[in-house]
Amino acid sequence: MAQKAKGKKKVKKSNAPEPARKKATKKKAVKKKTTKKRTAKKTIQKKAVRKKAAKKLSPRAKPGTPPHKESVLIEPGPPSISLIPVEEPAANEEAIGTVTHYYSDLGVAVVQINKGALKAGNTIHVKGHTSDFSQQVESMEYEHQHVDQAFPGQAVGIKVIDHAREHDIVFLVK
Repeated sequence: MAQKAKGKKKVKKSNAPEPARKKATKKKAVKKKTTKKRTAKKTIQKKAVRKKAAKKLSPRAKPGTPPHKESVLIEPGPPSISLIPVEEPAANEEAIGTVTHYYSDLGVAVVQINKGALKAGNTIHVKGHTSDFSQQVESMEYEHQHVDQAFPGQAVGIKVIDHAREHDIVFLVK
């Protein structure tokens, strides 16, 4: 039987030169810029200068002194949000609400009732910038429940025959 060699085999080194190693380069020290800290006194002085400039731009009259300019009375304009319809209703129509949303896949308009009551079977007229149609109310829902009557403050879903758009006005035809 042959005996197995024990231990590590010796590896001969070649006579080839070793690859050159990179020398470690030293990083240069970066000097940090010193920031000047403002003293509390300078900050207070700057605020005082700003206040003086503001007083010069908008002088306030002291009580008992005559004003420099005549006071102007500005009258308030119309309210920014009103429940008054933009479109004028016909003689036999009354504005009862506005369209807040339209579901095109269902053909349902969500109508916010502002005044008056709306019942199933009533005739409504939907009028807006591009919408203008009349129909009889056949189906009406409030909070996913079928209802026959809607009152002010409720937003009801009504099945409509044509496309209704947001902000269209809903009139009740008498």
